[in-house]
Amino acid sequence: MNLPSSAAALLGAVLLTSLTGASGAPAQAAGAKALPSVNMEATVKAAQIDPRRAGSALTPGAKASVLLVERALRDRNLLDAQWVDGHFGTTTVAAYAKYQKSLGYTGLDANGLPGKTSLAKLGAGRFTVTRVIGPGARVSTGGVIVNTRTRDMLAEAERLLGRDLVLDQGSYNPGGDPTSAGTHDGGGVVDISVEGMGPAARTAAARALRRVGFAAWVRSPGQGDWPWHIHAAAISDTDLSSQAQHQTGDYYLGLNGLAGRNPDDGPQVAIRTWEEYQRR
Repeated sequence: MNLPSSAAALLGAVLLTSLTGASGAPAQAAGAKALPSVNMEATVKAAQIDPRRAGSALTPGAKASVLLVERALRDRNLLDAQWVDGHFGTTTVAAYAKYQKSLGYTGLDANGLPGKTSLAKLGAGRFTVTRVIGPGARVSTGGVIVNTRTRDMLAEAERLLGRDLVLDQGSYNPGGDPTSAGTHDGGGVVDISVEGMGPAARTAAARALRRVGFAAWVRSPGQGDWPWHIHAAAISDTDLSSQAQHQTGDYYLGLNGLAGRNPDDGPQVAIRTWEEYQRR
């Protein structure tokens, strides 16, 4: 039987509404669930701080994301179930490094800090990744090599400070200054000259660097075999060497980033990553 044209049109409208919903968007398939999300910023932060804690305390705001990552590592037989606890400690860092190596990554790409590509692959079909961060390409600035994230951070610190900063040592410098203890082997780390600066100017420079997301300290000859300088490590740079990861973690815990793990001796500012600074 053929329906009158008006009735056919009405039936078609009813069917379309049932398929798309009132908003006009395609209706989700019955039983389908949205994937949970991993906050990459929070996860990377935890991977720097948690290994430096004396206990198994969790990094605020990171637990749900870290658990998703740990469960995925467990299901790949890279992490024992007892360590699936939301604490991105040394065991989880080592498991993530094994996962990175299983993807064929080496060197800085297998440093145990979640990178945006490896994290997306780990989450395929399990979770999505939000608040994605990355170091960017390597570039030359001030006669040394850094990445674009570090370069942008330095530029903003200079703007806040109202003066240029001179770099004594850049990033990606394995086997460079032996007094650096490997902190410059990866990305995100620079040494800044303080020649011509008095105590107040040195402190002001360290403060500006901290404000934009560096763990930064004024280093004196009394602390090691080096001249006065400022050492700065970009928090949450996913190219950080393991030694620099330890420094940024210690910074969050109120320490000075040196082997003795003494109290922080730098200017007190609210600790932020570069991404958090940009959203302030």
